[in-house]
Amino acid sequence: MNKRGIKIMAIAKMGKLVEVDIRKLWEHEQYDFSKWLSDKENLELLNDAIGLSLTEVETEVYVGAYRCDLVGKDEVTGEKVIIENQLEASNHDHLGKIITYASGLDANVIVWIVKEAREEHRSAVEWLNNNTSTNINFFLIEVHAYKIGDSNPAPMFEVVEKPNSFIKNAKNQSGSSDLNKSQSERLEFWTQFNDVIVERGKPFKIRKPSTDHWYDIAIGTSAGHVALNLVNKEGCVVVELYINDDKELYDSLEFQKEEIEAKLNLPLEWRRLDDKKASRIMHRIYGLNFDDHSNYGELMNEMIDKAVKFISVFKKYMK
Repeated sequence: MNKRGIKIMAIAKMGKLVEVDIRKLWEHEQYDFSKWLSDKENLELLNDAIGLSLTEVETEVYVGAYRCDLVGKDEVTGEKVIIENQLEASNHDHLGKIITYASGLDANVIVWIVKEAREEHRSAVEWLNNNTSTNINFFLIEVHAYKIGDSNPAPMFEVVEKPNSFIKNAKNQSGSSDLNKSQSERLEFWTQFNDVIVERGKPFKIRKPSTDHWYDIAIGTSAGHVALNLVNKEGCVVVELYINDDKELYDSLEFQKEEIEAKLNLPLEWRRLDDKKASRIMHRIYGLNFDDHSNYGELMNEMIDKAVKFISVFKKYMK
């Protein structure tokens, strides 16, 4: 307290953030870093950085005479993902490797992790993203580690280059101005939606914003996932459980229809879709209008609330 009787608060001592040489943490890419990254807890750090839900990860997968560091799949989309690790500055050799592995393994998502991304390789990955088909996506990521004082080092993935879905879709479509407007509106919607998810404390994993009308959310099983679909023509958002290819699972859920609807406390549309592999259990939220964004905040929060409900309820029936 000073002479005037005003209480003076003590200023907490702050530590200094220091970067740690990653080679001191992982001496060898294959035996140390790849093994560390394949651990589920560590893989979540990468998932958070690139907006995927990697599962079924294998290490050292052969592609001809060569070996890809890590191969897995995205739990939501089922797309094959390859990861090439390079604990040094990016070089042409590894750029060639990721293309070779992607071709040999027919991968949809290619992740190149480096200590330092050289400018020419940033440009190369950006070019690949902008000039390949919409279902091929490249990520260039730098891995760093930091500590404060005597604390344990904390790893961090920094995304340097990533797919630009809007550019890809624009180049791969026939040029319809209506379609391009819809793409732009969807990209804007999902970008804002991700901001709301972060504000809400990330109740589920963020997906990268895209021009697609859907936003898929993993629920811990490859049998199905929760999806959010923008249906602007009908002025609504559809929240649904999307079952990939399992009519027996759908029938089991529909048999418990009354119990499930009571727990959700929401009206549902049950669609077995006998002529298709997939089945859908849907709920509609009305109020979507690409020409009027004034209610987006309220709409997005309702979408998150109901998606969380779907995840919580259906997850228990799909173990």
